Amino acid sequence: MFGSAWVLPRLAAMGSHRFGGVVFGGVGLGTTLAGGLCLVFLQLAWSADRAWIAMGSVALLFTVMIWQRYTGAAAPVAAGTAAVAPLRSGGHTRLIWSYGCFGFGYIIPATFLPAMAKDIISDPAIFGWAWPIFGAAALLSALAAGWLSTRLSYRTLWIAAHFVMAFGVAVPAVWPGIGGIVLSALCVGGTFMVATMAGMQEARRVAPDNASSLMAAMTAAFAIGQILGPVLVSIVAGDPRGMNLTLIAASVVLIIGALVLLPTKFMALHL
Repeated sequence: MFGSAWVLPRLAAMGSHRFGGVVFGGVGLGTTLAGGLCLVFLQLAWSADRAWIAMGSVALLFTVMIWQRYTGAAAPVAAGTAAVAPLRSGGHTRLIWSYGCFGFGYIIPATFLPAMAKDIISDPAIFGWAWPIFGAAALLSALAAGWLSTRLSYRTLWIAAHFVMAFGVAVPAVWPGIGGIVLSALCVGGTFMVATMAGMQEARRVAPDNASSLMAAMTAAFAIGQILGPVLVSIVAGDPRGMNLTLIAASVVLIIGALVLLPTKFMALHL
């Protein structure tokens, strides 16, 4: 969140919006790297503690490598208080609600896909590929979305990401097996960073003088959704159909989040 808040205004000042995909693709790259290293750790029979220390060391190394890029990163705040003005616009509220739906719909497969894969195939050398596939899809889709943003609006990309993710979330419920898990990982991994990038860029578009406050409110809504998703899973954990029902519920919430983003006139015309 802080990284995107720092980078996006600088890209905008340079007229290089399309490179936003590179920024958000970093999350996918990190996920792929982490998943790949975990597969290596499994082959080496490392303990979880040893793996955590290794991953922390890698993160620290990358932090040291980029630290100088943030020298003088603090940007002066323009005179006035526009950056912290209250958010009252209905358009702002719809973005917040939609981003909250995104958090709820995304967190369930993001958290439980590896566990679902493990239930189907016990060999960690196979089910462990769920995260690298997830991360690779996130990396490539973010780069593609950055290119597409020169041809499509960020809101259109955001809506499309919700629909594709909704499909991916529902797939394991209707197609049990490793095939459904892989397709879900591709669909969810291939859209969650697109939705993140498009959502943050859309916030900058609709609230150019108040983007930080809107982005913060959207992130808070996303966090609430992330909390509610696992809570729902825990409630239905005793039901054999519980996970499938939760996946369907998450898919429906994602679709609602996409519909919220549609123009009011479009919604009135089709209801």
